[in-house]
Amino acid sequence: MAWTFPVALFFWCIAGLLMIMTLLAIRYPETPRVGLLRIETTRGDRLFITLLGSAFIHLGWLFFAGPDALWGALILSLVYAAAVFRWV
Repeated sequence: MAWTFPVALFFWCIAGLLMIMTLLAIRYPETPRVGLLRIETTRGDRLFITLLGSAFIHLGWLFFAGPDALWGALILSLVYAAAVFRWV
């Protein structure tokens, strides 16, 4: 893998998300909740589900639409993330 600016930015964003989740867990202790999937999830679980789903959304977008308009995949992933954190 080539260490270009987009790759570094991606990893910095993941690290930032993990730091934010850690601060939220310290400030507001989390309690597991049962959502749409009928499993107990915490904020960290929902973040993992969101990241995994977003990766598949981007892969599907690349397969069907090509690399020219990845902004659509980003918008779709943000909507997916909002839904996961709200209902899962």
